[in-house]
Amino acid sequence: MKAAFATWQGRIAPLFETSRQAHIVTVLPDGMLEERGECFQEQSPVGKILCLVEWEVNTVICGAISRQVQAIAAAHGIHVIPFVAGDLRAVIQAWIDQRIGNAEYAMPGCGRRTAGNHKNPLLPPRR
Repeated sequence: MKAAFATWQGRIAPLFETSRQAHIVTVLPDGMLEERGECFQEQSPVGKILCLVEWEVNTVICGAISRQVQAIAAAHGIHVIPFVAGDLRAVIQAWIDQRIGNAEYAMPGCGRRTAGNHKNPLLPPRR
């Protein structure tokens, strides 16, 4: 499982379309994590999605994202978890712990607009 977190200054970027960097987290079969930073080489929203495809990302966690760009990501097999806010390290841990849908990670003003309970099917169930 590989996720991209759209970032800005150590936090989740408030808008996917204007983000310039992504933090890529790969969950290995033994549960260990590999992490690396990447810069979007393309600045158009479609170009950013194509970067995610090239990086073999399954999930993108971001702040706001337009419906059109989210649909393009979905067409490329990328699950989008939108309207997330917070410190990058805390959001990564919440994603791993399957708490990413909690209100504390909701983007201010977005209420509960995140798309429900984001269970990560490729992570082991929490005990």
